[in-house]
Amino acid sequence: MATDRYENPLMQRYASAQMQGIFSADNKFTTWRRLWVALAEAERDLGLNITDEQLEQMRTNVTNIDYDQAKTYEKKFKHDVMAHVHAFGDVAPKAKGIIHLGATSAYVGDNADVIIFRQALKLVYQKTLKLIDKMSRFALEYADLPTLGFTHFQPAQLTTVGKRAALWLQDLLLDIEDMEHTLSTMRLRGVKGTTGTQASFMSLFDNDEEKVKRLEQLICEKMAFDCAYAVTGQTYSRKADFRLLNCLSAIAQSLHKCATDIRLLQHLKEIEEPFGKTQIGSSAMAYKRNPMKCERVCSLARYVIVDALNPALTASIQWFERTLDDSANRRISIPEAFLATDAILELMLNVFTDIVVNENVIAAHIMEELPFMLTENILMECVKKGGDRQEAHEKMRVLSMEAAEQVKVHGRKNDLVKRIAEDGTFGLTEEEILQLMKPEKYTGRAGGQVREFIDGQIKPLLEKLTDQTETEETKY
Repeated sequence: MATDRYENPLMQRYASAQMQGIFSADNKFTTWRRLWVALAEAERDLGLNITDEQLEQMRTNVTNIDYDQAKTYEKKFKHDVMAHVHAFGDVAPKAKGIIHLGATSAYVGDNADVIIFRQALKLVYQKTLKLIDKMSRFALEYADLPTLGFTHFQPAQLTTVGKRAALWLQDLLLDIEDMEHTLSTMRLRGVKGTTGTQASFMSLFDNDEEKVKRLEQLICEKMAFDCAYAVTGQTYSRKADFRLLNCLSAIAQSLHKCATDIRLLQHLKEIEEPFGKTQIGSSAMAYKRNPMKCERVCSLARYVIVDALNPALTASIQWFERTLDDSANRRISIPEAFLATDAILELMLNVFTDIVVNENVIAAHIMEELPFMLTENILMECVKKGGDRQEAHEKMRVLSMEAAEQVKVHGRKNDLVKRIAEDGTFGLTEEEILQLMKPEKYTGRAGGQVREFIDGQIKPLLEKLTDQTETEETKY
């Protein structure tokens, strides 16, 4: 349905409902309220005059958010956090006077961001593992299928289809390692006050440092984090956002490369992405099967890669304890990076669900190039039969140029084998030469490398692949 306002394509066309849910208003503002509840509970536990009735009103209204009322308050106060403090107070009137006690806006803003970003990165991590699972099955299935290897997109020595897929897997394995490190080191901003000194909480607790330190520990425990940053300004260091988006950029780089390889292979008609029975490849050229999924991956991946510059610049230009020029940028750049990364993972999961391998085309392409690649082997056979290596080498050079001319200039098939057999220099029959042209003889350890890599590094990793369970932290 047409509307009169801009709609973000990441939400309308690309990202999953699950990722959109993580960045929804409901998830954000219920997380704010959970943080306010945690703060009040911890303050009560440490001796402040907060009643069970106040806490119960807060707990039972965590999801009872009147967005219209919050919008009215924000229009009045020009402050989103205070708008939601008042909206929460309206539905928990007994607690109105103690909500947000001692805190600054970054208490809910930054802490909620970290919680939400961890939820999002865990989802990306799980989807990357699922893609690795599908890709590893593909690599094993075709571990021994010979194919032309390319350097500079020129035919080089043979490899296998599965070995090429293992290269894609290796990139994703590095990305998994980056995500695991980032997830394991994510911290809350904690309860630090307006400039990070915890002065307001020292006042609340009569300068009892141990209680203020325990307050922060309690908040971390309640929000399922090991710890908070030891020092912050008003906000946690924005370099943490850069680390986060670097993980997403890395995945985008890996999948851009993988999707590009598939696009090139689809041009060669060797490998093709799934194509629906009623799918239209071109509005004008009915015969076309464009690699539109992989093209979309590349398009969105470029966006993520460029988007990673945003937190780098934000981190570099924060003044002293903080400035607000990070806010508008972060509201857009970080969610969109996650939504776009989620989209490219969904696309590649679809591609590797029904990817098509045209084995006969691959074999035909090998046989077009294999005679050139086997010239050294033919020379060795010639010498074994008593031939002169230098004389044979010169004759091979001439015949190779002639055969290449047949292919490039006249558009004919490679007839090098026939030329060699008919030339008395080599002492080899066409049958003897064809016996050498077994592609599987020239793939080295490709198949073995694939199996060793997957058994040794991928299978142990996939033990971490579990269904996304709904916990208190990931609920939205």
